Amino acid sequence: MSLTETSNNSNSPNPFLTLNYEPALESLGGDYFDQVKAAEFPHHILRFRNDQLLPKLGLDPQAVTDADFIEAFGQFQAREPLLALRYHGYQFGEYNPFLGDGRGFLYGQVRGTDAELYDFGTKGSGTTPYSRSADGRLTLKGGVREVLAAEALHQMSVRTSRCLSMIETGESLWRGDEPSPTRSAVMVRFSRSHIRFGTFERFHYIERPDLIKKLLDHVIEYYYPSLHGQPDSYALFYAELVQRVAELTAQWMAAGFCHGVLNTDNMSITGESFDYGPYAFIPTYDRQFTAAYFDYFRRYSYGRQPSVCKLNLELLQVPLEAIIGPEEMEVGLAMFDEHYHIEYRRLILNKLGFSELTLPEFDQLLGQTIRLLQETQIGYHEFFIKLSQTFSSNWRDDASLIFKNADFLPLDGESEILENWRNLYQQILNKLPPDEMGNIAQQMQRSNPKTVLLRPVIESVWEPIANEDNWQPFYDLLSKIQSKN
Repeated sequence: MSLTETSNNSNSPNPFLTLNYEPALESLGGDYFDQVKAAEFPHHILRFRNDQLLPKLGLDPQAVTDADFIEAFGQFQAREPLLALRYHGYQFGEYNPFLGDGRGFLYGQVRGTDAELYDFGTKGSGTTPYSRSADGRLTLKGGVREVLAAEALHQMSVRTSRCLSMIETGESLWRGDEPSPTRSAVMVRFSRSHIRFGTFERFHYIERPDLIKKLLDHVIEYYYPSLHGQPDSYALFYAELVQRVAELTAQWMAAGFCHGVLNTDNMSITGESFDYGPYAFIPTYDRQFTAAYFDYFRRYSYGRQPSVCKLNLELLQVPLEAIIGPEEMEVGLAMFDEHYHIEYRRLILNKLGFSELTLPEFDQLLGQTIRLLQETQIGYHEFFIKLSQTFSSNWRDDASLIFKNADFLPLDGESEILENWRNLYQQILNKLPPDEMGNIAQQMQRSNPKTVLLRPVIESVWEPIANEDNWQPFYDLLSKIQSKN
């Protein structure tokens, strides 16, 4: 990882500039975006490069230099047009018609080696027509937090955007929620699509159903290709979007993740998670836990995420009614709860060690696990980590061995709710064949990463950066996250 500014003096062409970019979104025309220019920054110091993503672009990480990242994603050379998307959105329940990409743009779209179309979208790259009074910049701490969140969620099998690069840019920024002046950065996000629920909402607001249809056809062609050309493709699209969003919400909940700002402009039309501002991982199972300090009424609390995402899908019906029958969309939305429950049940049972989910006791175990976590307020992540670390086939013989002498449990580990949980877990173990115990241990190891981004963990790597410009704790934490240690 480079900690100094570099320039590309190599005779080899920059591999990012020779990728086969597709003008997919650009082909929609100027009703959907504004062409913008990137800011010019005084310095370019590469702080993060995501080499894990390069093979997906058909690139060998060893053949891509730090200077290549800086030239492409810090200086933004040789790429035009740069597109700031137009969109609206419901923000904390209130409709806002003055949104749009205010500090970012679509740098380009490329096919991955999996034949899927991906976007390079910037954050902190300068002002646009939608910046209003803001400076269009990203704080370095904001960039650090998003890099960590995206990598952690990816390792927890959450459908998420990821960061391709983060470059410190040498400017001083003033923010009300950080000690100021604070350092600046520009980040490139690697995601499936730049299109949001709010992109459709804008066209309803300006009364352009023709542009809604054009956009919907585009979305189906590029992101729901199995539906393209089917006579009922519009209704099927909405039903599949409902399923994707329901499953994504279940993935957040199982991961103990609170997004913090689930406005409709932060909802992707592909059902992918993105834009990590005031997010937080819950320390204990608390449905009222709220990530954003400015969310005074807990609208986007951890426990309300499923209902909020379902509401956002219902709000999306308003612009889509120009194309899709309301009754058809209601049929699709009615499946949200079932999709959510199936995915959430699967994920929690995986965290408990089970991949075959057919025993009738599993539903009882799911309910008792949530009750145990909620009523005892033991560490949410610590519970699953300790379970995976201490699991033994001897638990089949003696339920008291489960979490024996664990120092994080309440009432010396002997509360009634814990005893009931232990007995049920042992009962399930004894219904499975003995040779299944090894698979249970492996399933828990896969489903429960040992490093969790609780707020103190993030602060522990930010403080050395802020005070000493010491990035090693940040890189060490990333290494642990990416290796699930």
